Amino acid sequence: MAKIVAVTACPTGIAHTYMAAESLKVGAEKLGHEIKVETMGSAGSENKLTNEDIAQADIVIIAADTNVNTERFAGKPIYMTSTGIAIKDGVAVINEALKKATVTMEKEVAKIEEMKAQRSAQRSGVYKHLMTGVSHIIPIVVAGGLCIALSFAFGIHAAEEEGSLAAALMRIGGGAAFALMVPVLAGYIAYSIADRPGLTPGLIGGMLANQIGAGFLGGILAGFIAGYITLGLKKSIKLPKSLEGLMPVLVLPLLSSLATGLLMIYVIGTPVKGIMDWLTVSLNNMSTANAAILGLILGAMMAVDMGGPVNKAAYAFAVGLLGSNTFEPMAAVMAAGMTPPLGIALATFIAKNKFTKEEREAGKAAAVLGVSFITEGAIPFAAADPLRVIPSIIAGSAVTGALSMFFRCTLRAPHGGIFVLPIPNAVGNLGFYIIAIIAGTLVTAALVSALKPRKQ
Repeated sequence: MAKIVAVTACPTGIAHTYMAAESLKVGAEKLGHEIKVETMGSAGSENKLTNEDIAQADIVIIAADTNVNTERFAGKPIYMTSTGIAIKDGVAVINEALKKATVTMEKEVAKIEEMKAQRSAQRSGVYKHLMTGVSHIIPIVVAGGLCIALSFAFGIHAAEEEGSLAAALMRIGGGAAFALMVPVLAGYIAYSIADRPGLTPGLIGGMLANQIGAGFLGGILAGFIAGYITLGLKKSIKLPKSLEGLMPVLVLPLLSSLATGLLMIYVIGTPVKGIMDWLTVSLNNMSTANAAILGLILGAMMAVDMGGPVNKAAYAFAVGLLGSNTFEPMAAVMAAGMTPPLGIALATFIAKNKFTKEEREAGKAAAVLGVSFITEGAIPFAAADPLRVIPSIIAGSAVTGALSMFFRCTLRAPHGGIFVLPIPNAVGNLGFYIIAIIAGTLVTAALVSALKPRKQ
């Protein structure tokens, strides 16, 4: 029996982090090994590994899609993989780790981190930086969106009454939280590119994008401009050793903020504002048929990789439009993100003979994740049978997205699943919205049930 310690982490620190940890625990139990897994979630590290845990461990497994500091594991055999691979087959990961984990001494740790960063940059590049920004705005958007939704519970125009609770909630959500969305998005994109010196010019560029009216597109551009300008300055400016301390606190923030700000004001801001205005008008004036096609595309994107790059791209698109008072894509995206785990959960109930006892139990968990708008609940089933499950969930989510847009459903809260539905005025065309979710769930359940072979 081997003693194993592991760390799991994903960019957003939500579903993949914990699903990878659970898969590793199940795998270790099946193989008869002892394991302790530290999860680096959005709320911080949980089940933290102690020095004693590490000292007693035979191997260390790092299942992460983001940087994890490995200095504390110096001298231990380390095996590195992704959360996706760990989720798919925990047993295989542990077996592979026992064969291929390599011992690293302290002087070699820096090299490993550098190699890992290079692989990460080659694998994701622009996407990695964008997702760093998106992951940091999700809590802001969710808190702000729910405050706005609660303000509408008092009436659609209640927030216009000065001094009322509805007005205060709108001020918190719309006036404060949503005002921070674009600057934080830009700031952390720049931070991902250039580390701490990129944060200030990114925040300033994002704030200017807000003021100009360039919206989330302007914020994304501002973040990348600020980040790469800062990175370029960092590499090209060489100061005497006695003055190097001024680089991160004075030279880099000042020069990169000036460059980013002037580009936003005089070159980039106005054209991007024009694009955002055109996009907003086009979406609001879209015909029913075109709206359904857009909903179908967004819905399918939500199910293609269940929390991966394509899913996050659709979500980021819908969230960005909330700041322009365009609420229909957000409704389609959340509904379509709920249907994969819900459809699979229903399939485990109506076609019990096509699922193992463990899968039927997992179906109950998938139902809870589905109603909470955590699409990743479908991943274990998709990983076990991708050729049958993935097309089924894509079809169901596409139907839900298309129907939601066809019915002109709107959603003012960017998260929450079914728990935001009872809030008055949070969802437009609530009855049809529920129909869209049910329809996609039924399509997914029917296809999964029809395609999967009997297990017993």
